[in-house]
Amino acid sequence: MVLKKHKKELSGKQRTLITEFDKKSPISEQFKTLRTNIQFAAIDRKLKTLMMTSSSPGEGKSTIIANLGVVLAQQQNRVLLVDTDLRKPTVHFTFQLPNHTGLTTVITQQAKFEDVVLETSIPRLDVLPSGPIPPNPSELLGSKVMEKFVSSIAGSYDYIVFDTPPVNAVTDPQILSRLVDGVILVIRSGKTEDEHAKKAVASLKKVDANILGAVLNDREIDNSQYYYYGEG
Repeated sequence: MVLKKHKKELSGKQRTLITEFDKKSPISEQFKTLRTNIQFAAIDRKLKTLMMTSSSPGEGKSTIIANLGVVLAQQQNRVLLVDTDLRKPTVHFTFQLPNHTGLTTVITQQAKFEDVVLETSIPRLDVLPSGPIPPNPSELLGSKVMEKFVSSIAGSYDYIVFDTPPVNAVTDPQILSRLVDGVILVIRSGKTEDEHAKKAVASLKKVDANILGAVLNDREIDNSQYYYYGEG
């Protein structure tokens, strides 16, 4: 597989990648716990393809899935992060990568995957940006070409994680959920309305999505509980 090289150092604009900048922070430890929980959830089959969504915009799913990708890669796994938010893509901003080509150009057969997938500064973590925003995101994600694409790359990585739009806003996450092994819902403390969360779960269950669980984001914690282990 031929990958474009992007070896530049992480900049200050990438502070959201705390799992890379501060590997021993309490927040990084929580991401490692999330990684462990996902791996323990794989009782009957390995969870290779995962997607993350939220009920509404601004709940932090893109930041969380980027950090999940980092901690999975830190465990010596080959990881691909795919930006399937074809309406408001952000993954390329997080990793400071170009977005001229990506998933949409692959699905529309304007480019080959191996020509547009990008290395990041983090070892073993590749990114496939969204590419140009299309007029028909749902149709692209629900196409046979998309299904074949996911199957074709599954053997090249240990984990493939998909960043998707909020499930209450568009049908894209419901469509994509049928192509992945598991779905994680992000809930933001103090922001996500109960009814919105319930509606999101109901929408995913309607298409028989394998909901692995939820991540509670932005909850205030008492740092003193990490003192003992943090000093090691």
